[in-house]
Amino acid sequence: MILSAKEIKERLMKKELVIEPFSEDSLQPASYDLRVANSTCIPPKAMRLVASLERIEMPFDVAGILRTKSSYARKGLLLGGGFIDPGFRGNLTLCLTNMSDGEMRLKHGEQIVQMILLLVRSPAETYEGRYQDSEGVVEPR
Repeated sequence: MILSAKEIKERLMKKELVIEPFSEDSLQPASYDLRVANSTCIPPKAMRLVASLERIEMPFDVAGILRTKSSYARKGLLLGGGFIDPGFRGNLTLCLTNMSDGEMRLKHGEQIVQMILLLVRSPAETYEGRYQDSEGVVEPR
C-alpha cells in the first residue's frame, strides 16, 4: 500500500516518520518530492552524486522507492538506485545521470526526485548498512 499525503502528514505529526526540513510544497497526493542540498551542474552524458536536502528517518514498517520526477526524466535526467530500507536514517545520496546533450543545472532546494512511501506488512529488521546516519554525499564502497 502506498501512503497518501494525509498518512504521511499523520506519521510526521506522530514522529513515526521524519523528513527534515519538511516542505508543504514537496508533499504530493501520494509522494514527497526530495530537494537538492547543493547547487550542481551535471555535464552531458555524465553522472553526479547529489545529496538530498532532507534528512529522512524511516519507521520499521515503511520503505521508500525513489524515482526521477517526470519533468526531469523528460529532460534526460535519470536516477540510479532508488530504494530506502525500513529503519534508514540520514540524507540520501542521489545518483543522477544526465543523458541529454546539454548540461543540466540543479539549484539548491530544487525538487528533482519523488519519494514514494510503501507500507511493509510486518515490521522489518532495522537497516544497519554503511549508509546509516549519512550526512551529505556518501561515495560508493
